[in-house]
This record gives sequence, structure tokens and C-alpha cells, in this order.
Amino acid sequence: MNAAAPPVESRNRRTALMAAGVALAMLGLGFAAVPLYRIFCQVTGFGGTTMRVSEARAAGVKVAAGHISVRFDANVERGLDWRFSPQQVTQEMRIGQRKMAYYKAENRSAQPITGVASFNVEPELAGKYFNKIQCFCFNQQTLQAGQAVDMPVIYYVDPAILQDPETKDIRQITLSYTFHKAADGTAKTLDRADPAR
Repeated sequence: MNAAAPPVESRNRRTALMAAGVALAMLGLGFAAVPLYRIFCQVTGFGGTTMRVSEARAAGVKVAAGHISVRFDANVERGLDWRFSPQQVTQEMRIGQRKMAYYKAENRSAQPITGVASFNVEPELAGKYFNKIQCFCFNQQTLQAGQAVDMPVIYYVDPAILQDPETKDIRQITLSYTFHKAADGTAKTLDRADPAR
């Protein structure tokens, strides 16, 4: 004897709950996609994303015999009234050697503005070998009206770049930053004693 089929109303309710659950799961994945993608890029260097390393890890890097040139680029998003530029065009260095480069930012407006820098390197394949120890790009930066500051970045190129068949012949890497107005717009005083937070 066959069991009676569940009433249509019960099946419809179950289907509606499953559809709502799937929709909520997709919405959650949509919100998680950006941070998950950012983490993926930071771990793999995908899309020219550079690596962030600790002082302790950087201390163990051995300088290699090869040389490489790093070129610096700076941009400002439209609508952000800042002047932003590198203070050097290029730096020649031995692979594995730590270097410090400076960018200069100036708020040309009459009010404090908080900005955040996005960054990448070209060629993209070099991203996973370009390591930053300290960088102004790690946090938001607030410039008071008319304020100009020097913003350092301390970096090195991992000697492993010489072992990768796809990157061993790279002779120049371009480090590019673009400053955007911070999403929350909250202004905070820039600690001039520690500009590379």
C-alpha cells in the first residue's frame, strides 16, 4: 500500500524554503566574493598583487647576484583633489636587496581628506615575488587641508624570481599606486612620526 503523497501546500512550502535558502546562500557568497578574491590575490600574487611580509621573514632573505630595475608610477582617482607622485623614477637593485622608495602626496583641497591606495605590479607574473615590508598602502591615510607628506615603501624582490621559468628573464618591474577617496570618508590625523603604517 502506497503512502499518501504530502499535501500540495506542504510541498510548496518546502520548495519555497529551499529556494529562499539558496538565494540567501548566493547573497552571502556575493558579499564574501570581494574579500575572498583579495585574500586569494594577496596569497598568490594574482593580477600583479604584491606580497606583504614581516620584518622577521625579510631578514632571512639572501641577496642574489642578479639585478633588476623597479619603476614607480602614481595615479589619483578622478575627484580626489590630491597631488601624488613618486620621488624617484626608477631604482636599480640586486635581487633580494631591501630598498626604500618615497612617494609624495599633497591634499590640494580646503578640508581633510582620507585616501586609500590600491596597488599592483607589472608584469603581473612578478607580483608574487615583489615583497613589501612597510608601505603607506597598508592603511588609510588622512591629509589635512594643504598638507603634503612623504610616504615611504620598503620592499625587495624575492630571489625565487630567478628560479621561475616564466619570470627569470624579467629585468624591470613597475610598481603602481592609485589613491582613491576612502569609502567611509572618515578623516583622521596622520601620524607623521610613523608615515608607513
